[in-house]
Amino acid sequence: MSIILSKNQYGKGGVRLVKVERRPEHHDVTEIEVEIKFHGAFEQVYTDGDNSRIVPTDTMKNTVYALAKDHSVGPIESFGLMLSQHFLESHQQIARVEVALEESLWQHIEVGQADGEERKPYPYAFLSAGNEKRTCLVQQTRGSLSIESGIRDLHILKTTQSGFEGFPRDAFTTLKETSDRLFGTNLQATWCYREPEADVTRCRGIIRQTLLDSFARHDSLSVQHTLYAMGEAALEQCKEITSIYLSMPNVHRLLVDLSPFDRENANEIFIPVDEPYGLIEATLERA
Repeated sequence: MSIILSKNQYGKGGVRLVKVERRPEHHDVTEIEVEIKFHGAFEQVYTDGDNSRIVPTDTMKNTVYALAKDHSVGPIESFGLMLSQHFLESHQQIARVEVALEESLWQHIEVGQADGEERKPYPYAFLSAGNEKRTCLVQQTRGSLSIESGIRDLHILKTTQSGFEGFPRDAFTTLKETSDRLFGTNLQATWCYREPEADVTRCRGIIRQTLLDSFARHDSLSVQHTLYAMGEAALEQCKEITSIYLSMPNVHRLLVDLSPFDRENANEIFIPVDEPYGLIEATLERA
């Protein structure tokens, strides 16, 4: 029997770091996690145990820390590009580098002033901005480059303007139709740029705000209906992107039956249920 190694890749994941940029008047904190993958002519390490072409994954980890010391780590797209370029220039046996980055967000704590003035950001103290993460994926070869940005774990909720009616029913359908329900989701979005030189910080701000605006204002007939409206709005508002992928799990809040307590529940008391959830996904592209 003839066997071939059809695909292979290797790398380093879970490389976490926090960088403090100490400016004269304030400090900035950036927390990221990096995953690196190499593709290339590494077949002999699998088939023959020949390590002569394998860059140690420990070297990948050390490179992240060293370059983070020498350069800014934000925006994460620029740092990912720097890492991929470094590896391609340093090791000719690497054909393609993938660098995936995830940024946890921190913001300055606002504190009151002693003389009663308005609250202002304190320069050296920080508060987590919540579950939301910034993401990016840089993929680079010696002749091509693509950069994909994204958002993950953006928890959003609306308390009306959402319904789900007119769906088919069968012997196992118990879900009731409703024209007014809670609509909550844990949004994940990724988008691809027309050109790698795009202003990624500006694009991210436009896309994030557009997705939130569309979610809030849309009269939703289903999660799918709102997902499409959000993706369409993002493509309309940011001409620099060619496509956008959205994942919107329908994170349920179930109406509590208060009738045993002689009380009516007029869409006020709910039980959050993390699992199971409806998983709605789609990619929108320019025609």
